[in-house]
Parts: sequence; C-alpha cells; structure tokens
Amino acid sequence: MQHSAGIIICIALVIIGLFTVSVFAQESAQQRAANLRAQLAETQARQTELEMRRQQLADDLKPENIERALAGIGSTHPEDLREQRRRQLETEKKGVESQLETLAASRARLESAIASADAISYRSAGLGGPGISQSENNAPAVTKQRANRVSKRKTKKHRTLKRI
Repeated sequence: MQHSAGIIICIALVIIGLFTVSVFAQESAQQRAANLRAQLAETQARQTELEMRRQQLADDLKPENIERALAGIGSTHPEDLREQRRRQLETEKKGVESQLETLAASRARLESAIASADAISYRSAGLGGPGISQSENNAPAVTKQRANRVSKRKTKKHRTLKRI
C-alpha cells in the first residue's frame, strides 16, 4: 500500500511540475508578446514622425520655399545659395527615407515575432494544436486557407458557366 501511494505521489508531482512549466512558458510568451507590442508602438510612432519630416522636407524643396528661406541673405550669387540649400534638403530627405525603410523592415519583423509569440502562448495554454497558427485578427490560418480554396472553386465554376 505504501509503495503504490508513493508512486501516486510521484506521478502527481511530475504532473504538477509539467503544468507549472507550461504556465511559466505561457507567461513568458505573453510577456514577450507584450514587450514586442511596445516596441512596435515605438516603431510606429517613430515612423509617423519621420513621415511628417519627409513631408516637411518635400515642401521645403519647392523652389519658391527655397527662395523664401534665403530671401534675407544677400549674395552676389544667389543661385549658388539656392543650389546648396536644395542639395542639403535632398541629402536630409534621403536620410529620412533610408530610416523609414529600416523602420518598415523592423516593423515587419516585429509583427512576425508578435504573431509567433501569440501562437506559442496560444499553444502553451493548451488551446491550439500543431498546424494551427493565429493571424492578426485571431482567425485560424487553416480556416482562411479553406476559404481561399472554396473561393477559387467558385470562381472556376463561374468562369465555366460563363463560357457556356
């Protein structure tokens, strides 16, 4: 009797240990997803700032605005000053566009990492199985694939009926 009670207690401890590891993994995945969402929000805010700066530079690059910016400066060669100002603005605009491209790539990586962390959290909660991933709007990807296949079949059927 004591031997079987010891085995039952050991099995119970193993099950509790596995459950605890699962809970910690879920919390860790949820925390990682929350951190990634915070980074994504920062990236989006920085992107918005750079978009506004790029728009401002585009306005500043207009010939009338370059002349207006240099109106109070006297020079024997104003065309050289205008050209210098235009080159300066173009260089700054290229830098801003480069930063925007980098942020867009970073944003895509963050969104992918968030989806992955959400899927891990979902699976570790015991709610999903392998092969089912979550998309941004929380609809299973498998369902979307089926819907696309059905849609394609309907389109083919419609084309066939149309030809007849």
